[in-house]
Amino acid sequence: MKTVKALFDRYKDFIMEVIHFGMVGVINTLMGWVIMAILYNLIHMNYWLSSGISYLIGSVFSYHANSKVTFKVENKDKWLPWRFAINIIVCYLVAFGVAQPLVERILAAQPKVIVDNVAMILGMGIFIVMNFFGQKLFVFRKTRGRV
Repeated sequence: MKTVKALFDRYKDFIMEVIHFGMVGVINTLMGWVIMAILYNLIHMNYWLSSGISYLIGSVFSYHANSKVTFKVENKDKWLPWRFAINIIVCYLVAFGVAQPLVERILAAQPKVIVDNVAMILGMGIFIVMNFFGQKLFVFRKTRGRV
């Protein structure tokens, strides 16, 4: 049976990436939720526009923070921003595309404003998980000879 220290040593890099991604994510999520809530609840933009603008702004912050802090990318290739953008778009469309109909079905008797706000929160949760693995395995992947 392996000790906790041995397990930590073996998975230290991954654990630190998750912690750093989480720290960047907390800041990004709070900022994103405030923007999304203001656009949806105060300015009365629709579900897709308010969440989309929020994720566009958050993505710029996330790209810079995660490339420097989480995944420590030193040699940025020309395709890095494109992979990042593709990852964000796919994660966003899947997460929010799944969240809205799911919450609409579960909370069918609730007012639209409740349904949309719950769907945005669920969409954020799905997005976070997908985005971590997308960034780790697709965007900032480490291969021989380059990042």
